[in-house]
Amino acid sequence: MGYDINDIIRHFDIEFETSPYGNGHINDTYITGCKPRYILQRINSNVFKNPPEVMANIAKVCDFLREKIAAEGGDPDRETLTLIRTVDGKEYHKENEQDYFRVYKFIEDSISLDSPENTEQFYNAARAFGKFQRLLSDFPADKLHETIKNFHHTPKRFEALEEAIEKDVCGRLKDVMPEVEFARQRRDVCSLIIDGIADGSIPLRVTHNDTKLNNVMLDAATGKGLCVIDLDTVMPGSLLYDFGDALRAGANAAAEDETNLDLVKIDLDMFEAFARGFCEELADSFTQREIELLPMSAIILTFECGIRFLTDYLSGDTYFKIHRPEHNLDRARDQFKLVYDMEQKLDEMNAIIKKILEK
Repeated sequence: MGYDINDIIRHFDIEFETSPYGNGHINDTYITGCKPRYILQRINSNVFKNPPEVMANIAKVCDFLREKIAAEGGDPDRETLTLIRTVDGKEYHKENEQDYFRVYKFIEDSISLDSPENTEQFYNAARAFGKFQRLLSDFPADKLHETIKNFHHTPKRFEALEEAIEKDVCGRLKDVMPEVEFARQRRDVCSLIIDGIADGSIPLRVTHNDTKLNNVMLDAATGKGLCVIDLDTVMPGSLLYDFGDALRAGANAAAEDETNLDLVKIDLDMFEAFARGFCEELADSFTQREIELLPMSAIILTFECGIRFLTDYLSGDTYFKIHRPEHNLDRARDQFKLVYDMEQKLDEMNAIIKKILEK
């Protein structure tokens, strides 16, 4: 670590001691020790190639959300992120060419969960993600930067996998041929959402693009969804990205890196809970094609994540943080098993969506 955290935080006129916080895969996160508490993050410039653009997006979205929340009688200090400017009035502090830092006000009396403990928690998270999109429905998507180019462009993710297969820089290909074959058999699903955006049947919206459960803060007393966080990937996209990725992450009956694949399956009760909460906020705005692809989006986004893990494993684990030598391979196998289980239950998932939307 080539920086002094306690020196960095003084650029935001905050002088409290900090300690590491959370378990995110990408950014380094710290929390101050005294109230009012703050979250300090170092933006991973290897992942986000243009941190100023990331921060410009976040500032625009947070300012817009604060006005919307206040207009609806809500509490902007708890229902969206509060970005703390530097002593120079900037949205971030640049320490050197690769280290960029930002500070948010910590949302007290709130909790985050890595996985839902019950369907109510997942329903509440769905309402929060749905509300996030609803409030941003009239925000001009073309005013946002694409912070990670082609982030959910599944066909290009597949092209990256094929490139990693061809290069085989670590000599690992021979050990993952079953996974490669599994992926190649499903190449046709990659373009379903992208094609819909291209032909206009799927509208381009402001989307979060990383809707894991721990990216929603829940009220510690009521359990209701409070605030959507981790806005680095907020950019133009499809609501199907947010819907599908949330189910990939939250409706898996096992952990994302579970090695006992017999435990990996989609929990249809969790699927229904999330679908119900999401649709209650957004159902009136769905196009017919979006409705048709809601269940399929869970398969597409899970498949996309699986090929990203497999690509990273073949490339030498350069993107996702790992905690054991085959961690990314375990993650890829987990995601592929979840894809297979969703494929077997697709008719049931479609029936659930139909039932929810008919109410």
